[in-house]
Amino acid sequence: MEIWINPRCSKCRTALTELNAAGLTYTVRRYLEDPPSTQELTEVLARLGLDPWDITRLDEAVAVELGMRQWGRAEGDRERWLEALAQHPILVQRPIITADDGHAVIARTPEALRSVLP
Repeated sequence: MEIWINPRCSKCRTALTELNAAGLTYTVRRYLEDPPSTQELTEVLARLGLDPWDITRLDEAVAVELGMRQWGRAEGDRERWLEALAQHPILVQRPIITADDGHAVIARTPEALRSVLP
C-alpha cells in the first residue's frame, strides 16, 4: 500500500493516523517532493476510475493562473491535464491511497478511507 500525502494537509494526517491505528504497512510518498510522472498519474487514474480533471485542485493559485477551469475535458485533453499535474503536483488531490489489491481511493472522506482499512 502506498499513500501520497502533503504533510501540511489535515486529511493526509488523519489518513496516516487511521492506517497506523489499523496496523497497516504502507509507504509514504510526499508527492510534492517526489512528483509523480505522467505515466504514474495515468496508472493511478486507471485504478481510481477517474480522469485527470477529477483529481485536480482547481482553486490552487497555479490552476487559476493556468485557467484550468476553462480547459477541455475530453479524451484529447487528457495529456494537457496530465502534464500540468506532473509539473505542478500541488494540483493533485490528496491523499491518494493505492492498495496492494489494485484498489485506489482519494481518502478525503471517512467512507473512502474506511474502504482501504481491514
